[in-house]
Order: sequence, then structure tokens, then C-alpha cells
Amino acid sequence: FSNRMALKRSSSMKTQLVNAIQLQEVEMEEEINTSSIASSHLKRFLTSVAQTEPKCYTVEEAVESISFGRFHILLFVIMGSANIVEAMEIMLLAVVSPEIRCEWHLEDWQVALVSTMVFLGFMVCGVLCGYVADKYGRWKVVFGGFIWAAYFSLLTSFSPSYDWFIFLRCMVGCGVAATSQGFVLKTEFIPSKYRASLLPLASIFWMLGSMLIIILGMTVVPTMGWRWMIRFSIIPSIILIGLFMFIPESARFQVSAGNIQEALSTLNWIARMNGTTLPEGELREPEVTERGNAITLINPAFRRTSLLLWYSWFVASFSYYGSVLSSSELLEKNLLCMTDADAEHQIKHNQEEALCYCIPFNMADYQTLLISCLGEVALIPLNIGMLNIFGRKPSLAILQLLSAFFFMLVNICTTMFGFTVLLFLLRSVVSMNFNVVYIYTAEVYPTSVRSIGMGFCTSFSRVGGMIAPFIAQVLMSKSVILALSPFAITCVICAVGVAFLPIETRGRALLVSIFTFPPTVLKTDFH
Repeated sequence: FSNRMALKRSSSMKTQLVNAIQLQEVEMEEEINTSSIASSHLKRFLTSVAQTEPKCYTVEEAVESISFGRFHILLFVIMGSANIVEAMEIMLLAVVSPEIRCEWHLEDWQVALVSTMVFLGFMVCGVLCGYVADKYGRWKVVFGGFIWAAYFSLLTSFSPSYDWFIFLRCMVGCGVAATSQGFVLKTEFIPSKYRASLLPLASIFWMLGSMLIIILGMTVVPTMGWRWMIRFSIIPSIILIGLFMFIPESARFQVSAGNIQEALSTLNWIARMNGTTLPEGELREPEVTERGNAITLINPAFRRTSLLLWYSWFVASFSYYGSVLSSSELLEKNLLCMTDADAEHQIKHNQEEALCYCIPFNMADYQTLLISCLGEVALIPLNIGMLNIFGRKPSLAILQLLSAFFFMLVNICTTMFGFTVLLFLLRSVVSMNFNVVYIYTAEVYPTSVRSIGMGFCTSFSRVGGMIAPFIAQVLMSKSVILALSPFAITCVICAVGVAFLPIETRGRALLVSIFTFPPTVLKTDFH
């Protein structure tokens, strides 16, 4: 009997356990069903919210969507022509130096001071123009620069004395500083994948400006004098003032200033001109309240970049104008060591032998300068290839080392043809270096401080331009190797410094502000 009772109790306990397990399974199924229903409701709610919220896009996405078209060709031609004006104003110094040296009985340091005063105006006004461009727009600054530079350049041709000449050339430097903001305006309209190809091509226009002023020197100076050469040289500026009306204000600046509707109108006009449409949705980007703040350039995020860029710009200008002024000085004074020099070039000239020596360029000298100008565009395909394959930083380092190498090669004795080839290669690499540092600077700084960042950089570059004449035109008379060595040394130091730049900008979208990054920025921005 006791065994039967034990079996019954055991059977009852098993039944209760099975019933409990079954009840728990039922409760779990109910919880799962309830959870799936809630999840389904949540998905439907999020979907409905996403459908009701309008789509939006940024200026960066709009520029990439519009892509390359007729507008960019117009932009490239007109803004590239601004380089013609700038090149003519700068190269004019090399062509006119022998003429004013003779007319006003100038010493070497006085001739060098002319170039220095131009770069002084460029340096002082560079920062000011960058600040104004970030605050009030790129277009106004560039347009005003064209008018300013043309006006004071015309006044230069009426200079009654040396003092008036250097003052008016300083004012021309201020105008050229304003027109250089056109590079920022152009960069902000170009899609990222085209920047490495299009921006170096601006060297073509710089070459055309350099060649045009040399041709004017060949044809006008011997017959009508240097004053008429300057008057003819402002014609491109006058033409450009009219053409610039076809270029709109930067849409990136308009958005950063809170003018969304104006930016939308600009982008719609460009899209229609290119035969494309804007992305679907609404143009939306936060307004940037802190614009043109120079403190941003030296905050922890950009301090090292800014310091290294300032030196890189100094070296780019120092080496470029050093190559230009050195070549004209070597030719003017016949200081070259040539194995096949003719009777005229065998005569060496020294400032100490005569206070004034009137040695105008002959036709062969002008031809050498013309050929060297071609070097600025001959290697553009190589420049584009380096930018796309190696990136911005390695390209800068390579070009700086090549610049140092060719500066030292100019010291060797060679034929006139050999000197022309060396000068051609030297102008090629220093010009390519200037292209790369321009592109890198425009890409690395955000829209909120891009113009003032460029302004500070160009101002430091003009410090190099101010020093270069005293090395290339004053020290050159004492020793050719002593005059060329500083250019080579600074290039080597800069090549080492470039390795410490923290940001590589190849393939990277342009930043909006230091705190606002567009969605297309790559993960390799900072490393």
C-alpha cells in the first residue's frame, strides 16, 4: 500500500512539473509575440517619420552632383586669366629693372627694393583681403583687386621719380593680393576629383602672362620705352573686369554666411548651365557664426599645419622669385660661367666699376627668358600625375628637393644652351611646387577660415619675395654660388618640414568649419 501511495505521489509531481513547463512555454511565446508586435509598430513609426521628414543635402554634395561642365570651363578661363594679370605685374619687375636702373642711376639695392616694395604691399594687404573675403565674400574682394591693381599700375607709368615708382608699385602689390583670392573662389566651385587636374593647369595662364610681358619688353621698350610697356600691360586687367561679371559669389561662402536662398540660386544656375540637376531634397547646412577668425589657424587642430604651411609658402615664393630674378640678373650682368660665350657676354659687369651701367636685354636674353617661361607648363602632366598618385605631401617634398638640386646646378660652367635647359627645369619644378602648395592650402582649411588662411599664407610667401631680390640682385654681384646657396638650403629644410604636416588632402572633401565636417569626408583626414 505504501509503495502504491509513493508511485501516485511521484506521478502527481511529474504531472505538475510537465504542466509548469508547458505553462512557462506558453508565457514565453506570448512575450515573444508581444515583443514582435511592438518591434513591428516601432519600425512602422520610424518609417513614417523618415517619410515625412524632407531629404536634405549639403553644398559639398551639390557641387559633386553638378559635376564638371560648361560653367567650370567658363570659371577656369576667366579666373585663370586673373593669373595672367598677376604674372604680368610680377614679371614686369624683371623686365623693367635694367631700364629704371639706367634712367634713375640706381644701385643694386635700390633695384632690389622695387621688388621688395611690391611684395610688402602684397604681404600687408594679403591678410586684410583674406579677412574681408571670409567676412563679406570672395567676389567683392577679387573684383575690387582688379580695379585697384589696374589703376595704380597705370599711375606707375607716370612716375616722376624713383620714390614715386616704388610707392605706386607697393599699391599695385595690394591689388594683386586681392586678386589672389580668386584661387579660393575657383577651388570652392570645383568637384574634389577634378581639383588635382584643373588647378595645376592655371600655370598655363601664368605662363601666358609672363610671356606677354616679355614680348612687350622685346617690342615696346626699345621703341617707345618702359612707360608705354606698363600702359599696354593693364589692357588684360580692363578686359577681365568685364568678364568677371559672369562669375557668381561662392555658394560655400553664401551658406556659411546664412544666405541659403542665394546659395541655392547660385547652385541652380550652375546646374542649368551644366545641364544637370541638384540632388533631391532641401539645401541645409548650419550657419557658421565664426568666420574670418585668425585664432582658428593656430588652435590645436591646425597649429602645426599652419606653422609648416607658412614656412612652405615662404620657401615657395623665395625660390620662385629667386629663380626669376636670378636668371634676369645673370643675363643682364653676364655673370654666367659659359664655355661658349660670345664677345658681348664675355664682358662682366660690376656695380663698383661704374655707378650706372645701361645694359638693356638683347634679343637673345629675351629669348632665354621666354624659353624658361615655357618650363612652367611643360611638366604640368607630371605635376598632375604626382598629385593623383603620390598625394599632396610627397609631391611637395619631392619638388623641394629637385628645386635645391637645380639651383646648385646653375653654378656649373656650361654652354648657353645648357644654361637655358637648366633654367627651364628650375622654373618647372619651382612652379610645380607653387601649384601644389596653393592646392594643399585651399583644401586643408575649412570654408569659415579658408580665405584668411590663404591670406596669411600668401603674406608669408611675400616675405620670401621681399628677401629674394636682395639675394638674387645684390649678393649675385659678389658671388654667384653665395647667392644661389640660400635658395637651395631653404628648399631642403622645407622638404624635411613637409613630412610633419598632419593632414593629407588627396580625395578629401572641403571642410565647412573646424567643428562641422561634411558627410563625404574620408576617414583618412587626420592621422
